[in-house]
Amino acid sequence: MKPINEFSRISFGVYPTPLYRLNQISEKYGKNIWIKRDDLCGVALGGNKVRKLEFLLADARNQGADTVFTTGGAQSNHAMLTAACAARLGMKCYLLLKKRGITDYKGNLILDDIYGAEVRFIDTDSYDDIYREMHRIGEDLEKEGHKCYYIPCGGSNALGSVGYANAVKELSEQIRDVTTDEGEKLKIDAVVSATGSGGTTAGLLLGTRMYLPEAKLFGIAVDTDPFEEIVPEIACQGAALMETSLEELDCGEHLPDHFEMFHHWGAGYAIPGAQDTPYIHELARMEGILLDPVYTGKAWAGFLEKLKEGYFDSFENIVFVHTGGAAALFAMRLPEK
Repeated sequence: MKPINEFSRISFGVYPTPLYRLNQISEKYGKNIWIKRDDLCGVALGGNKVRKLEFLLADARNQGADTVFTTGGAQSNHAMLTAACAARLGMKCYLLLKKRGITDYKGNLILDDIYGAEVRFIDTDSYDDIYREMHRIGEDLEKEGHKCYYIPCGGSNALGSVGYANAVKELSEQIRDVTTDEGEKLKIDAVVSATGSGGTTAGLLLGTRMYLPEAKLFGIAVDTDPFEEIVPEIACQGAALMETSLEELDCGEHLPDHFEMFHHWGAGYAIPGAQDTPYIHELARMEGILLDPVYTGKAWAGFLEKLKEGYFDSFENIVFVHTGGAAALFAMRLPEK
């Protein structure tokens, strides 16, 4: 197996990100609920995309790129963080965003501008249309002598997934130093995270099989894509890069024992749900932690609803991975029930 430290990587973030028990929430829900604060990774307003970009932009630099392209929704966290990280490398960043949702100058679009990205809206529902336009622009730039690098929506590909396998490695090292109130070593039974494009969850799947094999992974889908298929596919591709396989990691035919998807997209992707607002308020008012209404807020609400329905009865210590997204709070209003 190829060790992660043999991959090219640019360390943008401040690691390890904090891990701690949510005391008041744990008491209320009768479980030991822990949080992994990847929203505090030290770049912009933080978030999961930074771990992926450390590997993707290292690859871009190795290829001699001076220009990077990526895409997402109008308020894409991934796009904003790509702009931030590209700026640190002196790369020009083009963001070709879907002309859907909130396109006013607020939220992440303000940050895109601050980081010097060139933003273009594409009036389409298809990322294929956007990727074609990326390459058209890129071909013109390359004729002028530039070298372009293309990152998919969410940084969700095999190389990006290695970033979240590395996050689980970090998590496994953190819990070695944690003891429970009973004086026992902490054992993580489940890991929960939002799933928006699949790459983070794929990396978590690969990482849990490698570094936390006793933990089950739960993805909470905030979009309608078939993540039951997408996540294992990207994870297998990431495993191939690491010169191993999910089968070797006991995750082939036994996948349902290790990974499960729940769906909590509500009225649709990037549409805040009134049913989620009380959970967002609760975490803010009990633990001082902000969640956004597109990704983490939906994932958190979906997780707690499933917990109340009994899906997590057999799990005692559960880690929720906070994947960032706070800028959305400054772009849209939280709906009330």
